[in-house]
Amino acid sequence: MMVNSTLSSLPIVLEAYLALGRWKYLGFVLLLLLYVLTVASNLLLTAVICLSRSLHQPMYVLLCSLFVNELYGSTALVPFLLLQILSDLHAVSAPFCFLQIFCVYTYVNVEFCTLAVMAYDRFVAICQPLQYHLRMSLSRTLLLVFVLWLYSFLKCLSTLALSLQLQRCGVAINSLYCHNYLVVKLSCSDTRVNNIYGLLGIVVSVLVPLVLILFSYLRILQVCFSGSRQTRQKAVSTCSPQLVSLLNFALTCLLEIVQTRLSLAGLPRMLRNVLSLYFYLLQPLMTPVMFGLQVSAIRSRCKAVLWPEKLPRRFSK
Repeated sequence: MMVNSTLSSLPIVLEAYLALGRWKYLGFVLLLLLYVLTVASNLLLTAVICLSRSLHQPMYVLLCSLFVNELYGSTALVPFLLLQILSDLHAVSAPFCFLQIFCVYTYVNVEFCTLAVMAYDRFVAICQPLQYHLRMSLSRTLLLVFVLWLYSFLKCLSTLALSLQLQRCGVAINSLYCHNYLVVKLSCSDTRVNNIYGLLGIVVSVLVPLVLILFSYLRILQVCFSGSRQTRQKAVSTCSPQLVSLLNFALTCLLEIVQTRLSLAGLPRMLRNVLSLYFYLLQPLMTPVMFGLQVSAIRSRCKAVLWPEKLPRRFSK
């Protein structure tokens, strides 16, 4: 018992890092550039929505929640990766490891919940437009955003509470950052409750929102094909960014779950690392790019902020 208690207090070693030599400095610069672009784009769109009264509408409030979540998720991981790239010893203290697990899992949960609410918002707007202002009022949307964030935090806290009770008999995981499932596998206690709860968590956090999202978009497609050409064009323009973002996030989430829970030793380690990082690095950058370019109201406000109109001619001389 004393040995197990001692192991539980030791740092967790991350074995997936490769010896890059001088290439680690190039990796650091590229990762830092990607992080700066992610933070700048999400901050810009969040500020544009918050400061523009014309964008204080349900759909843009949900988008603002999504942008804040991208900032939260990328900040929970990328600064840590930047430090690890330059470090020779790839280890993390147990408390920080569990904090990282909490942040990453909360990010995933909020992402899927927000995308589900956004799909419902588009379903009501397109399929039941006369009831839209009743079902998706601004106050109700703000309440939904608060509830989904609170639910995600409480759910991830319960997952973390189960993991913290386990005694570790190992200190090394084959990953670039902390995964709850991999940390649980280090335990020498009975982990059946953790495994069952983890599988239920995947169903509740991933599959249930996906079913709601697919149902909403199938109904939207039915209305589009039975409506006019203008209706179809409007539906495609408003729903395509959400669908692309959903498909990208769902696919990369599935790849990460498979990679974590199944043995993929046949794949090169570099490829496994790239797939693991893609899940948390490109989605936070792709989201503001997709919505900033595709949603005309946001695009026009961003242009006004980045490229303000020139001064009148009488003042330009």
